[in-house]
Amino acid sequence: MRRIDSHHHFWVYDPVQYDWISDEMSVLRRDFLYKDLFTQIQRSDIAGVVSVQARQTTEETQALLEIGRANAGVLGVVGWIPLASDSIAAELEKFADQSLLKGFRHVVQDEPDDAFILNSQFNRGVAQLAANDWVYDILVFARQLGPTIEFVDLHPNQRFVLDHIAKPTIRNNTFDVDWEKNIRELAKRQNVMCKFSGVATEVRDATWSINSIRRYWDVALSSFGPERLMFGSDWPVCLLRTEYAHWVDIVSELARPLSNAEQAAFWSENATKAYRLGANKTGD
Repeated sequence: MRRIDSHHHFWVYDPVQYDWISDEMSVLRRDFLYKDLFTQIQRSDIAGVVSVQARQTTEETQALLEIGRANAGVLGVVGWIPLASDSIAAELEKFADQSLLKGFRHVVQDEPDDAFILNSQFNRGVAQLAANDWVYDILVFARQLGPTIEFVDLHPNQRFVLDHIAKPTIRNNTFDVDWEKNIRELAKRQNVMCKFSGVATEVRDATWSINSIRRYWDVALSSFGPERLMFGSDWPVCLLRTEYAHWVDIVSELARPLSNAEQAAFWSENATKAYRLGANKTGD
């Protein structure tokens, strides 16, 4: 069965450009390039990947597109663009002919205002994405899901993909019930798909196992259904808590009860649909 990793990152490490990588994240303080990823996906039977922004610069968006043009395994790019800019229309026009570019993301989780996602100028920018059939990736913490639901309702014709199941706070002895309530409400919006990615890094305990995250899988699956849930590794950030192959093995075990058709949807078809990965792969 063909598998797609819907979420990973590349970077040439620079402490200024990647200042979010703290001392506790020292394993991430090095370059992560396509050759490094290729080794991982080969071992885990992953046929292709979607590369996602890790810096909020258009220069990185261009760099990801260059990597994608040079490597057939990169099926699509989710970049960054200044959506709140007064010149957003002109900024978007610069990428209009880039079919490898599938959408955009803003690091909303790091905004000091938890209601930033409702900012009117930011929303004017998001409102322009549908015209070019670009997806918008939602990166928020669970506490920001309330405003996120309002945000999605402002754009009923926009395709959205929720990253990392909205980053609930995961502990072995408690469950994030507020996250469950809000994720189920968000999932009622049929224009939202969801990545089961980045989950291990949200575990607050010193150790974790499949049982630490099983209930979160169950809720995500029952909320979005196998037709709107997709696999993602969040490599190399996942290395903070798990190796690439181990994460694939854990998710494979969680997904094992799914039917063959549901497995195909989760591992490949949903990412293909969300990001229009079957579209002509050209760079210009």
